[in-house]
Amino acid sequence: MDDLKRLALFAEVVRSGSFSAAARRLGVSTSAVSQQLRALEQAHGVTLLHRTTRKLALTDAGARFAAHCQRMVEAAELARAQLALAREAPEGELRVSAPVGFARHLAPALAPLLAAHAALQLRLQVDDAMIDLVDARIDLALRAGRLPDSGWAARRLCDFQSLICAAPAYLAAAGVPHTPADLPAHQWVGAPRDGRTLALSLAGPGGAQSEQTVPVRVTSNNQLSLHQMAASGLGLTLAVRADVEEDLQAGRLVPVLPQWQPPALPVWAVTPQRDGQPAKVRHAIEAIAAHLRGLPGVRDAGAPAPPSTPLSAA
Repeated sequence: MDDLKRLALFAEVVRSGSFSAAARRLGVSTSAVSQQLRALEQAHGVTLLHRTTRKLALTDAGARFAAHCQRMVEAAELARAQLALAREAPEGELRVSAPVGFARHLAPALAPLLAAHAALQLRLQVDDAMIDLVDARIDLALRAGRLPDSGWAARRLCDFQSLICAAPAYLAAAGVPHTPADLPAHQWVGAPRDGRTLALSLAGPGGAQSEQTVPVRVTSNNQLSLHQMAASGLGLTLAVRADVEEDLQAGRLVPVLPQWQPPALPVWAVTPQRDGQPAKVRHAIEAIAAHLRGLPGVRDAGAPAPPSTPLSAA
């Protein structure tokens, strides 16, 4: 590494035309420049410069060597410029991971960004399983819910409103629940973490709270499949409003106990590191956050999460 520094110093001496001019540009003393050049010549056993009291003159070997040193310096400057560009302009391949149910929001969120930056490419990995960001070379992962402990950085983008809903045909056959106490008697479609029961925490009118444990008849690890099965009349389901808004508007699903609200679902942008984010990641996070805030039933979450925020796959 010291040798590379001496090569860069030699290139600057040749460009500046003197030790003193090179020393001023580099912010070091003239004697330090002279000592480093002497060390470079001694290390390689070649005289690079003829020194006189009036000027410097390159030897033949020095002239050939200087050309290579100059190209090395130019390559380093180009590399620094590329880093600066990465900080300012979105470019290169952006690798994004998202759960299956969430991926539908990414196309409208990122389409304007991709249209505005022709040098930006997108690789989207859709998977409901938690993946290792470093092993999979993921730049940005979208996650929802409570996140397990991790060394990754998490920024809370927004909160999704949740609701209980069902197909009209199911409610016509099984009856409409009127209180939270009616919920355990119904069939449920869901993704319980353990066994085949789902714990519900509901906030009602006047600050009332209700805790219910309901049996899950139909399970899946895929939220999109759960919504489809609920719309087919297989039972009640706990859903994110933004994900089922089209079904609600079309009448395929209807809210159940709308005055009783499940907890909001936080949405996170997860990255392998917090500092030094390239422009492609910063711009993508802002584009996704802005799009999500425009969806129905979404509340802005405000400030980023602290580094110790525990990281769950949606």
